[in-house]
Amino acid sequence: MEYTVEKLSGNKVKFTFTAPAADFEEAVQKAYLKIRGQIVVPGFRKGKAPRRLIESMYGAAVFYDDALEAIFPEAYTKAVSESGINPVSRPEVDVETIEKGKDVVFTAEVYVMPEVKLGDYKGLEVSKHIHPVTDEQIDARLEQERKRVARSIEVTDRALENGDNAELDYSGSVDGVKFEGGTAEHQHLVIGSGSFIPGFEEQMIGMQIGEERDLTVKFPEKYHSEELAGKDAVFHVKLHAITKEELPELDDDFAAEVSDFETLADYRADIAKKIQETASAHAEEAAKQQLVDKAVANAEVDIPAPMVEDKLDDMMQQMGWRMQQQGFSMEQYLSMLGQTPAQMRDMYRSEAELTVKTELVLDEIVKAEGIEATEEDVDELLAGYAEPMGQTVEEIKKSFGEGQMEFFKHRAAVTKALDMLWENAKVTEELHDPKADEAQETEAE
Repeated sequence: MEYTVEKLSGNKVKFTFTAPAADFEEAVQKAYLKIRGQIVVPGFRKGKAPRRLIESMYGAAVFYDDALEAIFPEAYTKAVSESGINPVSRPEVDVETIEKGKDVVFTAEVYVMPEVKLGDYKGLEVSKHIHPVTDEQIDARLEQERKRVARSIEVTDRALENGDNAELDYSGSVDGVKFEGGTAEHQHLVIGSGSFIPGFEEQMIGMQIGEERDLTVKFPEKYHSEELAGKDAVFHVKLHAITKEELPELDDDFAAEVSDFETLADYRADIAKKIQETASAHAEEAAKQQLVDKAVANAEVDIPAPMVEDKLDDMMQQMGWRMQQQGFSMEQYLSMLGQTPAQMRDMYRSEAELTVKTELVLDEIVKAEGIEATEEDVDELLAGYAEPMGQTVEEIKKSFGEGQMEFFKHRAAVTKALDMLWENAKVTEELHDPKADEAQETEAE
């Protein structure tokens, strides 16, 4: 079968196929033999009616669609392979000429991998914003450690105070009727934590051990249980015990207990060092992302719509999976947001388009630079996946198919391209001033 290829735009081509009359007649005959058993013709058993009679009853074109479906896949696959076209969508087939005894002409329009015109991507200027460690950050980390090793002390000589841990029974009712989930025994509640309905914890302050009390509260208007939303309720509570956290003193003994350092000063210095290392790593990642963003912005590419839609499909699928991990279905999540699936897709469309463009640009840089991933590069990448799973690289390789290994080989090549961009970038370090942020926040207020 002959064909021609015509470029319609930067990302769409049109194949025009010409099937010889004899070849198409053979396909029609095969279609007749295949589906004749499904056609009812009075006076004949199913599958026994002559083709000519069926065509006279239903028209000469009765078998054309099936005949085209039979000859198209092979013709299309061959044309794609020979022309080197890389389709990114399903072909849109249209028949131009089809008549008994004549050559059949039909077309197939398909979106193809777009051409990427790279702009500047080497020697780009980016800023690495260094965030100096503050005393507040160090103090917050020390406070976390103090709470981690805090002791729980039983209180017996006073009433319940804010910050105490109360052990209590409670039974809630609305209009005198108990509701599901409103009753529990020997529960623990930190007073002032805001874990319970507004007003509940505040009304418990001042209770003595063994005391019982009725607490009058009102459920929020927006509450997860529609039956209780906005309702007045009464909780009968009984206080069984009071405990409180006893935090250790911030001194050398504390430092020696929770770290490998003998003095608090050395421990603070180590905390500052680790916070700075983390901040520097984050700053470098942000600068690398800024570098990629610039390289992508400098490139030109006409992205086919189907590629964006495919990426949106992936994003929605991933989002649905995350919702399932949290106990929601995608339908429930959309209902909570008051959105339709189409609205959700529209909201993420620009992000999907940017993601596709970024992938295309990085792939083009890989080709332009002749970057290839070695087996060692792939193994290094796989190690990051194998370790959390408690497997060796060789074990995880055996569990992957050829397609999965090709994916990791591609990712390793892209990683090398990113490293190349960073090595060639002009990176300037800028010291971040927290006071400037405070001044901006004050002006905004």
